Amino acid sequence: MSLEQFKNRNVGTQAYRMLDLEPTPETGWGRFKRVVRRSVKLELFTGLKVTFREMIKALFMGEMHTTKYPFEKLPIAPRYRAIHEMKRLLESGHYRCIGCGLCEKICIADCIRMDTRYDENQRKEVSEYTINFGRCIFCGYCAEVCPELAIVHGGRYETASEQRASFALFEDMLTPLDQLAQQKEYPGFGAVSPDADEKIKKTPLAY
Repeated sequence: MSLEQFKNRNVGTQAYRMLDLEPTPETGWGRFKRVVRRSVKLELFTGLKVTFREMIKALFMGEMHTTKYPFEKLPIAPRYRAIHEMKRLLESGHYRCIGCGLCEKICIADCIRMDTRYDENQRKEVSEYTINFGRCIFCGYCAEVCPELAIVHGGRYETASEQRASFALFEDMLTPLDQLAQQKEYPGFGAVSPDADEKIKKTPLAY
């Protein structure tokens, strides 16, 4: 096939085949007769032939082609964009977010809210960070623009809840302290390098 065949918009030269369809009944009695006529011809069972065949195989032969969720779950791709995860620093356990606000500015769904303040050492820290997952489209822009890799997309996709407040909690996204050793690191700017321990040197004394 050449590209010129797709550029041809002349309907008269194309090989269309008209189907011989029965006219649509306009009265209730006509629609009732059409239902009875199609039921006698077993058109419904012709369309459900594959469904009945697979059901019989599953019941009597034990051949199952479906996943028994939630007991069985299909693997997801490593780059699947599910609920966000907030990363911590491995040394101190403090969260990595420095409050730059880039994720809030680049969010096209306008679902990220961040409040910052200065602590007693005049260092900027995040006082409140929320993501409205009811509006989030999981585009991944916030994870791409983060200079510290503080926010990434995880693989947790089971987030059903009856309360809207469950879709915007910072503590649910933050890595628990007891699971800090199992925190998965992502390659990129700000991530811990594999030879980070070998690069640590003692600070020389000033005297």
